[in-house]
Amino acid sequence: MITRSGIGYDVHRLEVAGADRPLILGGVTFQHPQGLTLSGHSDADVLCHAIADALLGAAGLQDIGHFFPNTDPSIRGISSLEILRRVAGILADAGARIINVDSTLVAEEPRIGPYVQQMRERIAGSLGLDSSRVGVKATTNECLGFLGRGEGIAALATASVETPAE
Repeated sequence: MITRSGIGYDVHRLEVAGADRPLILGGVTFQHPQGLTLSGHSDADVLCHAIADALLGAAGLQDIGHFFPNTDPSIRGISSLEILRRVAGILADAGARIINVDSTLVAEEPRIGPYVQQMRERIAGSLGLDSSRVGVKATTNECLGFLGRGEGIAALATASVETPAE
């Protein structure tokens, strides 16, 4: 086995929330102070999407858009925790084993500090990992750019996996 690493990034626009569209980050539902949610084909959980891309990249596979295209009506509104479960299965089918993931949310609001452990546990559960192998952090964009103006939320992630030697 060889150890490989991958990186993932995702960003979604914030919009006025509808009654059927909660703001979900790391599998946890948040109340945005301005009543906003993320726009997207799935549940738009940028954190889970960045983690999925990092894992797929670490395994040398195609990106999340290949496996979960936004043109596929069967995955409209899908939970991003389910996407992570499926990604874990794709990696297992490829003979890869997840070592760890680390991630950072970039948003002015909402504050996620009180929910970090819950997010780690939900992500870990979807990936079949102990929560000690999942990192979740947050930062602001210091009021700079579209993220700083509160127009969206972004996430970055890294992942390490073991894959069969080539």
